Amino acid sequence: MANSLRWNSQYNEHLARFGHGAQSLLDAVAWTVGLIGAVYFRYEFDSNQMNWSPLLAVCAALAISQFLFGWIFWLYRGRYSSGSFEEAAALLLTVFAVALVVGVPVFIFGSGLEIPRSATVIALPLAFLLMGSTRYLRRLNSHRLIKPHSDAKRTLVYGAGHMGHLLIRNMLADRHAGYHPVGLIDDDLTKRNLRIAGVPVLGDSSRLPDIASLAQAEVLIVCITRAESGLLRSISDSAFSCGLQVKVLPALSEIMDGKAEPADVRDIAIEDLIGRHPVDTEMATIAGYLKGKRVLVTGAGGSIGSELCRQIVRFEPAELMMLDRDESGLQGAQISIAGHGLLDTKDVVLADIRDSEALGDIFRERKPEVVFHAAALKHLPMLEQYPGEAWKTNVLGTLNVLNVAREAGVSTFVNISTDKAADPSSVLGHSKRLAEQLTAWAAANGNERYLSVRFGNVIGSRGSMLPTFQSLIAAGGPLTITHPEVTRFFMTIPEACQLVVQAGGIGSPGEVLILDMGEPVRIQDVAERMIAASGKDIEIVYTGLREGEKLHEVLVSHDETDVRPIHPKISHTQASPLTPDDLDVQAWDKKFRDTDKIEVDELVSEGHG
Repeated sequence: MANSLRWNSQYNEHLARFGHGAQSLLDAVAWTVGLIGAVYFRYEFDSNQMNWSPLLAVCAALAISQFLFGWIFWLYRGRYSSGSFEEAAALLLTVFAVALVVGVPVFIFGSGLEIPRSATVIALPLAFLLMGSTRYLRRLNSHRLIKPHSDAKRTLVYGAGHMGHLLIRNMLADRHAGYHPVGLIDDDLTKRNLRIAGVPVLGDSSRLPDIASLAQAEVLIVCITRAESGLLRSISDSAFSCGLQVKVLPALSEIMDGKAEPADVRDIAIEDLIGRHPVDTEMATIAGYLKGKRVLVTGAGGSIGSELCRQIVRFEPAELMMLDRDESGLQGAQISIAGHGLLDTKDVVLADIRDSEALGDIFRERKPEVVFHAAALKHLPMLEQYPGEAWKTNVLGTLNVLNVAREAGVSTFVNISTDKAADPSSVLGHSKRLAEQLTAWAAANGNERYLSVRFGNVIGSRGSMLPTFQSLIAAGGPLTITHPEVTRFFMTIPEACQLVVQAGGIGSPGEVLILDMGEPVRIQDVAERMIAASGKDIEIVYTGLREGEKLHEVLVSHDETDVRPIHPKISHTQASPLTPDDLDVQAWDKKFRDTDKIEVDELVSEGHG
């Protein structure tokens, strides 16, 4: 839907056509009618007692004063939308000022002029009512001229609160919106008789099928900015069964950041149906440790790393260094933060965390004070095939970053882990578990804050489940699922990154912080909803659990504690330290049957050297 700026430009066009001069003339007429009516009323409707010469002179004084004070208070200079509360306040102030300036002399000299001394006092409310009426009629006429086209989709709005008011008025004011509101749905019984701009509340959500049929609706817009995923699932299921297209408002963060308008509705996405709202842990106060600091992010070109960089910038670091081995990923991150992708500035650093010598040079030269370690290999089935690569990047690469961070005096180090590190059963889980333990070792052998953050599947991250499902559906299927009962924890990219930033402010050395992600989501349900939303007939094929894959993930290992000392939604547990000397590549090779033994052994000796 076009945003409300279009309505403003159309309205201003009509306003310019009408002209401020015409409005000031109407206001002068309002004073004239008000004063004559007041005198006529004062003389008990006997026109023979009225002295017209002084009366018309006072009318002229009122008209001139109205124009002067109206100009002073911006009534005739285009500051206010016609019929708005702001204009009404300015109009009331103007009318009182005029009544005072003209009324005082009339009160003093009125008897000599044969004009009732109370005339202006009586005329004031009459004139204000007439002026307000002309403005209201102008507003109604503007709405009539730009109301939605007759071919606009008949639309139901779920939610008759503040955002519902705003959305309906925007739709009615924008003839190009493509939506025509025909009714509201709200579960609050006190709103059953409510009308917004003439659009009635037709009932609650339990009556949606009947309401959709009677109203001949085509679209349902959910007008609740913080609707829980459970509510959205219920609404969307009912709406889809009625043949309604479901749309939602943009995220509140997008509206606040100016990326979207409240009227910019969009199709409901699977992220809305399985996602949750970020946990509020007063991030702005917790993340104060970033202000004025030199911050480095490894894996900055990835989904998590780039969003992490975007959030860090908000806290005014002295310098942000984005490190990655992926040139294209770094360019994308730079475009989203700096507004260009020139790749010729020092905020982008091209390096591989496997290269300890290059990392050492970078850390010694740039001297970061805070490090967020997001670089990792993360695809479970791929790492099951190539466990040696997981060892090189997730284990030895993390050790390399930890070593150079300690040498450079980094004060805060946050290692980004995964729920698969809890009771690990896969190559990915074991490698990330070792990274947590190495981070705990670094914390135990220093006085700085080195810790890890563990979270589940990130909705929409590169290569994650949802984009994969979308690609399979777009290709016509089939859509593959490992097991009909498999479940996973999900969180949004911004939510995951907020936890990472917050961890540096509330975590203690050696800890692992874990966000309470609510109930796990059944993958089968996600697949069925995505297929239903696509409108295609897509087959679901079950491939069986892959090597190392769990049916149900856990967030905390069986031998770990779940303590929540700061926030009820964030768990703190302690990782057991693992010294680099205890890393055993032969045991790793034996456990996962790595075929690349010689290369891994060589890299281990380099890592320890």
